[in-house]
Amino acid sequence: MTSASVPARLFDLVLLAILAGLAAILVAAMVLQYAAGEIPCPLCLLQRVAMFGVCFGIIRHLRDGHDGRNIGIGLVWALFLLMVSVRQVLLNIVPRPGHAYPGSAVLGLHMPVWSVVIAFAVLLAFALALALFDGGRNGAVPPSPVLRRVGAVAGLFVIALCLVNLVSVILQCGFGACHTTGYRLL
Repeated sequence: MTSASVPARLFDLVLLAILAGLAAILVAAMVLQYAAGEIPCPLCLLQRVAMFGVCFGIIRHLRDGHDGRNIGIGLVWALFLLMVSVRQVLLNIVPRPGHAYPGSAVLGLHMPVWSVVIAFAVLLAFALALALFDGGRNGAVPPSPVLRRVGAVAGLFVIALCLVNLVSVILQCGFGACHTTGYRLL
């Protein structure tokens, strides 16, 4: 490994860590959905879509190599995650009778608030990785075969999660508007 490829490998490792973290969060959301019977609200489903979008940009980066478009995809989806989660937090900021935060609190915070934290963390990680490891200049460095394989396995796992989530949403919402009262197609 040359000294020029060290920043590129560190950049890839940061992105792989973001991918693994988002995959773990999505698994936890699915476990709460199935084990605790917490049906996600429509905005929660949009937050999952945004997290899958960030993962998609990272998967493309790890598969195709250093390309600003792949990082841009992840950044756009992270901004979308921030917008949706901030909207939901603002909708629920004042408690109203019969309208509580959706789902259980994890470490005292509900999923919409966690999604704001997650979005900021992802945006900060992207920004620091780009600033510290100069992602734009890494285009001349070929992707690491090991990281490419690890990224492919992680990517397949995230795609499987996405498919499970898609089936779950179809069962919950059918082909109409979503609701949080039960699974429509069961």
